[in-house]
Amino acid sequence: MPRISRLNRSEVSPELRDTYDKFLRDRGNVPYFFRTLAHRPEIFRTATAHMHAVLYTGTLPTRLKELVVVRTSQLNGTAYCLASHTAISLRLGTTPEQIEALKNWRDSPLFSEAEKQAIHLAEAMTLNSLDYTDAELASLRRFYSEGEVVELMAAIGLFNYFNRFNNVLQMEPTQPATAEELAEAGLLPVTA
Repeated sequence: MPRISRLNRSEVSPELRDTYDKFLRDRGNVPYFFRTLAHRPEIFRTATAHMHAVLYTGTLPTRLKELVVVRTSQLNGTAYCLASHTAISLRLGTTPEQIEALKNWRDSPLFSEAEKQAIHLAEAMTLNSLDYTDAELASLRRFYSEGEVVELMAAIGLFNYFNRFNNVLQMEPTQPATAEELAEAGLLPVTA
């Protein structure tokens, strides 16, 4: 039982339906997190726009951003985000072995030095951001421009927010949309 109700497409304000339909087209569901945020349309709109900007713009590959999102979600113990973003990472080319190796990334030959620096940043920002040193930032900067560091930090920071929100709500992984919801969005023919 959800701690806060999740709004279906038919329950949201009309201006949010296009975004619901985009989620349904792209993912086959509307994540429960966003269904919950839909109680406040402005927060829903800005959160979806911010997530898109963080994950899908800039110069870094989305695969790398998803890798740090998965590590952040592992550290926070967020089953909800882990389920979703592990699946996305795998679709983008991360291997199941790499997902498992994230837990012991320092000793893993499965990650490049640049990836290890990004993963270390995710751990530092998630566990104790005040201890991230100038030397660590200099090591990171050997591989990433200032703008790319901002991209990494935005992905890690955004998912620390999302993780904590979902952990408090004890959010379980999102299930596929119902046939009725897909039909309502015009993605399946309506059956009699």
